[in-house]
Amino acid sequence: MAIKEGDFIKLNFTGYVAGRIFDTTDENKARETEIYEEKGDYTPRIVCVGKRQIIPGLDEDLIGKEVGDEVTIEISPEKAYGEHERELIRSYKKKDFSKKPTLGTRVSIPEAGTGTVVNIIGDRVIVDFNNPLAGQTVTYNYKIEEIVESVTEQIRGIIQNYSGLLLEVYLEDSTAVVELPPGVYYTTRTWINMKPYITSAIFDEVSGIDEIRYLELYKKPVKDSKEESVSDN
Repeated sequence: MAIKEGDFIKLNFTGYVAGRIFDTTDENKARETEIYEEKGDYTPRIVCVGKRQIIPGLDEDLIGKEVGDEVTIEISPEKAYGEHERELIRSYKKKDFSKKPTLGTRVSIPEAGTGTVVNIIGDRVIVDFNNPLAGQTVTYNYKIEEIVESVTEQIRGIIQNYSGLLLEVYLEDSTAVVELPPGVYYTTRTWINMKPYITSAIFDEVSGIDEIRYLELYKKPVKDSKEESVSDN
């Protein structure tokens, strides 16, 4: 059966730019490059086709394919990470940064977002807010593993695609309950920024959900009995 817009699928992929891997769901391939992260998730990505949860060129290419298809596609900048825009390169004073900036580091500026330090000239720091892959043609190898029917998996996929977080989700009738890690509203700015989009996407793309409850759960620490006995003496 051909994949259509609105279908949830499990997708394995590897992205290349100039022959270099920059993103992959394959742990072995990640380990062969400098992009490997010890806590990274190297499992198939769950995406809702046609909803721009991945770059446009890859998203559009999925429509009409079938489960099991393996494809290699080259994607131009306008359908990948956008053209490189000169107006997104800005200059700041060194004193504007809480930590000393160095070339190549990623920095966050409240009114502009996250960018890369591309030059330091005297007291000025030049920051590029374009996506690091802006202006470049990329190649993807991908395989459609399966259709995802589970509502909780669909919701987990949406959350991961928007925020990068892997969270537990369960259902209470037509209510989706999302378990949040303690302190997420204080420690994870991405979650704060993306929560409205996640909520909207769940209602728009997942069938049968009438309510969403975000549950930030704290559990009382259990004291070690041996520690207690030592401290009492």
